[in-house]
Amino acid sequence: MLASTGYGATSATEPLAKIDFERRDPKPNDVQIDILYCGVCHSDLHTARNEWGNTVYPVVPGHEIVGRVTKVGNEVTRFKEGDLVGVGCMVDSCQQCSACGEGLEQYCENGFVGTYNGEEGHTGGMTYGGYASNIVVRDKFVLKIPANLDPAGAAPLLCAGITTFSPLRQWKVSPGQKVGIVGLGGLGHMGIKLAHAMGAHVVLFTTSPGKREDAKRLGADDVVVSKNASEMKAHRNSFDFILNTVAAPHSLDPFLDLLKRDGTMTLVGAPATPHPSPQVFSLIMKRRRLAGSLIGGIAETQEMLDFCGQHNIVSDIEMIRIQDINEAYERMLKSDVKYRFVIDMASLKQPS
Repeated sequence: MLASTGYGATSATEPLAKIDFERRDPKPNDVQIDILYCGVCHSDLHTARNEWGNTVYPVVPGHEIVGRVTKVGNEVTRFKEGDLVGVGCMVDSCQQCSACGEGLEQYCENGFVGTYNGEEGHTGGMTYGGYASNIVVRDKFVLKIPANLDPAGAAPLLCAGITTFSPLRQWKVSPGQKVGIVGLGGLGHMGIKLAHAMGAHVVLFTTSPGKREDAKRLGADDVVVSKNASEMKAHRNSFDFILNTVAAPHSLDPFLDLLKRDGTMTLVGAPATPHPSPQVFSLIMKRRRLAGSLIGGIAETQEMLDFCGQHNIVSDIEMIRIQDINEAYERMLKSDVKYRFVIDMASLKQPS
């Protein structure tokens, strides 16, 4: 077994702390990676604190991983020692169902294996994530990081990036379209950057007037304060697509009213309690669509990384030490980060 050190939670009420554990030894189709950087996703906090009710302890979070390959199995051909690579939210799937056959592993009909808190098919235990010194991953679930991208800034692309890229691609966002992004956080700021790079006219919806200037810096053409009824009314029936990144429960009707005929609003935020049900007539009268989207498949995630390489897109980050992860969680709850924490995993070797 491969020795690993990381930070994990042993219960829902205990802070994350240093933990030693073991990974499986690399198999013929595995890639062993020394982790350089790991982004901090809100899902990490939900899991560490068992807010979704499915955590198996101990849990080592982290699914926005960038690192260097240190070893490959003898059947691996796409990677070699020294390659800069990424690992996102999945480390395996059945590879047999129709979804996997279409490159949609995130919708695996037998359930994909999460990078952490997932059932490890090889050992029968649980997977441990990227708040750690190393990781072993099946080669099909390892991604190439473009050489021109800052590796720390690229880490959040593995979740926040693909979560916003996939629906923008699925609903064919293109030059000349009017696209709304609801919420300016870890997901929303990536949605702005990606939609802008795709050539859309991008409008940010926020409850905070103070975010206007930063949204423009990120690539928004316009900013609407969603609590301002007159600002919202001015955009009725005008959007081709709206990407709603807000995880807090809120009324969807004001945003559905902004869609033109045949427009779509896609939800990517996961609220702990449901959104209020939308008014059906708002959908019926304009043949509007309300949809959802979950991360992206491996091929699409590589497409996203390559797109970001071509357009020099990375996440806006604040680098932290692993020893500061509990403080970062509290700040994340207050939205006190622009716009993603990334852990410098070299800090694992530093004293607490």
